[in-house]
Amino acid sequence: MAITLVNPTGLPKVDAYRQVSVATGSKLVFIAGQVAGDADGVTVGEGDLAAQVEQCYLNTATALAEVGASFDDVAKLTVYVVDWTPDKMPLLMDGVSRAAAKLGVTPVPPATLLGVAALDVPDHLVEIEATAVID
Repeated sequence: MAITLVNPTGLPKVDAYRQVSVATGSKLVFIAGQVAGDADGVTVGEGDLAAQVEQCYLNTATALAEVGASFDDVAKLTVYVVDWTPDKMPLLMDGVSRAAAKLGVTPVPPATLLGVAALDVPDHLVEIEATAVID
């Protein structure tokens, strides 16, 4: 495995992600921002943040698998949420948990969560991009 996840002493331990990732692989993989669209481009979970987060994670897993990677290889996630407020965290985590259960993974790499005014399509509430490292 090319990625080691770490929570350094002296930094908060957060269940949803790790503070640091150490990459030792030789190939970088950049997954474009994934939104809640199915294979036909139809938005999944219109108006439902948890459902859209779940679909974004599933789409990210599909993109990773195509190049021989998985969430174990993800060094960093960036999550963009429309009109973010802290009270949306349970919905976000519900979507992550549902996707993780379907995929049989624990997607806990370092993550950045950014609130944005809008995404490319008004129905999209969240977008997730990933950087992975593989051997």
